[in-house]
Amino acid sequence: MEAGGLPLELWRMILAYLHLPDLGRCSLVCRAWYELILSLDSTRWRQLCLGCTECRHPNWPNQPDVEPESWREAFKQHYLASKTWTKNALDLESSVCFSLFRRRKERRTLSVGPGHEFDSLGSALAMASLYDRIVLFPGVYEEQGEIILKVPVEIVGQGKLGEVALLASIDQHCSTTRLCNLVFMPAWFSPIMYKTTSGHVQFDNCNFENGHIQVHGPGTCQVKFCTFKNTHIFLHNVPLCVLENCEFVGSENNSVTVEGHPSADKNWAYKYLLGLIKSLPTFLPTEDSDFLMSLDLESRDQAWSPKTCDIVIEGSQSPTSPASSSPKPGSRTGSQEAEVGSDGERVAQTPDSSDGGLSPSGEDEDEDQLMYRLSYQVQGPRPVLGGSFLGPPLPGASIQLPSCLVLNSLQQELQKDKEAMALANSVQGCLIRKCLFRDGKGGVFVCSHGRAKMEGNIFRNLTYAVRCIHNSKIIMLRNDIYRCRASGIFLRLEGGGLIAGNNIYHNAEAGVDIRKKSNPLILCNQIHHGLRSGIVVLGNGKGIIRNNQIFSNKEAGIYILYHGNPVVSGNHIFKGRAAGIAVNENGKGLITENVIRENQWGGVDIRRGGIPVLRSNLICFGYSDGVVVGDEGKGLIEGNTIYANKGCGVWMMSSSLPHVTSNHVSYNGLYGVAVFSQKDGSSELPRGHRAQENFSEDGDAILWETELEKEDDPLRRPITIALVESNSINHNGASGLYVQSSEALHVITNVIHANGDRGITVAQSSQPTRVANNSISCNRQSGVKVEAQCKVELRGNGIYDNRGHGIITKGDSTIVIENDIIGNRGSGLQLLSRSDTKVIKNRIHSFRAYGIAVRGRAKALVQENIIFQGKTNKTIFQQISNNRECVMQNNKFLVFKKKSDTWRLVNPPARPHLETSLRRPSAAHNGQKVTAMATRITARVEGGYHSNRSVFCTIL
Repeated sequence: MEAGGLPLELWRMILAYLHLPDLGRCSLVCRAWYELILSLDSTRWRQLCLGCTECRHPNWPNQPDVEPESWREAFKQHYLASKTWTKNALDLESSVCFSLFRRRKERRTLSVGPGHEFDSLGSALAMASLYDRIVLFPGVYEEQGEIILKVPVEIVGQGKLGEVALLASIDQHCSTTRLCNLVFMPAWFSPIMYKTTSGHVQFDNCNFENGHIQVHGPGTCQVKFCTFKNTHIFLHNVPLCVLENCEFVGSENNSVTVEGHPSADKNWAYKYLLGLIKSLPTFLPTEDSDFLMSLDLESRDQAWSPKTCDIVIEGSQSPTSPASSSPKPGSRTGSQEAEVGSDGERVAQTPDSSDGGLSPSGEDEDEDQLMYRLSYQVQGPRPVLGGSFLGPPLPGASIQLPSCLVLNSLQQELQKDKEAMALANSVQGCLIRKCLFRDGKGGVFVCSHGRAKMEGNIFRNLTYAVRCIHNSKIIMLRNDIYRCRASGIFLRLEGGGLIAGNNIYHNAEAGVDIRKKSNPLILCNQIHHGLRSGIVVLGNGKGIIRNNQIFSNKEAGIYILYHGNPVVSGNHIFKGRAAGIAVNENGKGLITENVIRENQWGGVDIRRGGIPVLRSNLICFGYSDGVVVGDEGKGLIEGNTIYANKGCGVWMMSSSLPHVTSNHVSYNGLYGVAVFSQKDGSSELPRGHRAQENFSEDGDAILWETELEKEDDPLRRPITIALVESNSINHNGASGLYVQSSEALHVITNVIHANGDRGITVAQSSQPTRVANNSISCNRQSGVKVEAQCKVELRGNGIYDNRGHGIITKGDSTIVIENDIIGNRGSGLQLLSRSDTKVIKNRIHSFRAYGIAVRGRAKALVQENIIFQGKTNKTIFQQISNNRECVMQNNKFLVFKKKSDTWRLVNPPARPHLETSLRRPSAAHNGQKVTAMATRITARVEGGYHSNRSVFCTIL
């Protein structure tokens, strides 16, 4: 504006009275006037947009209270859309040359209504020419026969929406038509209100009630700002259709059906619709999108690294011992001293415990002269998650995950996955944007090779939101799906596509239901507060489930059964009222790199023929067990971090034959790994463990369709015996490994360290339990305890610095061969009454007690062992002249002599010898196995063989 002119506020007030053509002319005066016209966005342009009878609020029906970014731009889109139906450039003349001489006719306006030019729509159409405008004035127009549109026309209702009602069945045979501001109802003779098989139809601001609309390819349609009440849109082989800002209410069947592969034959509107779709604002989130909810997780400042401990026994306590507040071994705290009982527990000092307690030492000893130094390295498998969950959980503190475990945004995931990005940007068949589906049976049904894309819609209070079957493909971006009476999204019969960035919650069945070889990509969704499971995969269903948040569901976050075989990776599954992931009824699946936390039942629950691969997951802070392998459960459990669960780290049935390898199991409330079997009729569970019923109600197998089609699966490693191999089991509340089983079990190359009870407890083992090449150290009680009537083989283990005895056995068939039993607080090996034990080629030393102690009449063969003397005032053995069942042969006894003498575990080196016993490591975990210990003992030694006959030491 020129200086001295009117104020801008006054100019805006004057210009607010102008109509659209006058505003356009004013904007062409000069740049100042152009900018002034643009500044009327929230005033005059808003009035023009909302006052137009041919359109509604730009964010109707989902967000009518949210203003658009620009009212002028929204009005521009409405205005241009009303003109685009005439873009067809086809002429009806037989020769192109005639068009050079043809004078183009002006569009006529034909008025229909009482007192106007025509009384009915049919009569007006009989007189209409190309692209004429037919205006229906307020009233009800009922056509007694089918109306056939032979020429392109525009049919518009005059007045407010609802004042013009049209009861007709229209069949379009022309290239293009537009209908606006009308209420459609079916005629008395047909439920079909509108049908086209080749042309393009555009509906703007219309209501449809109690009928059907059919569009067949190569026909196309564009529908905006329309309401469908109990109306079904059927799209068959359509190459491209757009449904935008529409409301679908009260459907008795599906609101929209997309059937058949998009037609290769395309009409004139296809390119126009494709360009329109590309010009629409994208629904893909930006980097700063707040789509993913923030996590109340607290970071921990420790990193995955091997622990190296130097433990000096004299008058000091191991820094890795779980009982940091207990008295030092060499200290006196009163008239009684905490001592180690014969069963390995720390008990008050008594002359004789129930199993033969250690006698208290009555004199002070020179600890400096009895130096015993144990230096060793404990390195568990390095979890690929790169987490920092090695320290104890902080009580009452919130949880924060390391940055490497925080979920990516949808944009980041799409940038990493180019195929997913291409899928997200593609469109075929039908595009449904910013629509509302509510209070009906079904939302969108895609079948028979159909293609549909849904962006920014709301599906609520339906029986189901979307069904995709028979080789069809759907693309779903940023939709809200909630309060469905069945599953939210249902895929079956090889359905697929991309389901990304959706908010799926409060549904009565699964949020996403995948069956019968369907194979979708489920990416970056929030699936929560379902009345059953978050995602269900069954009946040979597949799919890639990645980077989702699945939480607060009543049943399992992800439920895999009936040969379902998805890939589940990088998800956060938390705060569920049942298991995080359940694999049941012959389910499979590759479950990798997920964060599964704070679930009420097991983090992962495997039962009834489930055989998943569970690899590199973080399973933490659960209110029950970390991993449960129930009756007939199988699978590979490898490289997981199982941390701070209130129950056991891993609870399994040995008869199920699971393979538990290379896991880091720490700081769980009960046992690190509990192996349990009831084949002998025993119903007693390990202490502190409550039996868990299957989380599904009785009859679930009937509710879920049992699609038991067989599929060829890659051969997995055959396992005939339950296997616990190469795990790091440390700092758990009870025993590191608890075995109460009537089935065979192999426990191989594990690090069992600093657990709150024993390292390994074998409470029941009627079939052989083989414990080989394990490192068992620094546990609060004994290293290994074998109860009566158990068959156990201990071979090649390193049992170091446990606070109880090294090994206690009551078993009737125990083999202890080639172990290093060094530096335990109690005896190295204690044989209790009625035990039958073979002790061969071991190296045994106890600093504070005897190397081998026998209580009562025990049957034993002790042969070719190296046995260290303990304290200088104690002998290694005491004569047992009346025990003929104890046989000693060719043992070597070492006693203290002088401080300068040294003794090293060099031939063979310190056990366990893992490098020769490990199985071939998997490619994902190469080099992540437990490393060998390096042990050195410095002491005053006198070597030599006793010439006496077999002798044992007895602790009374």
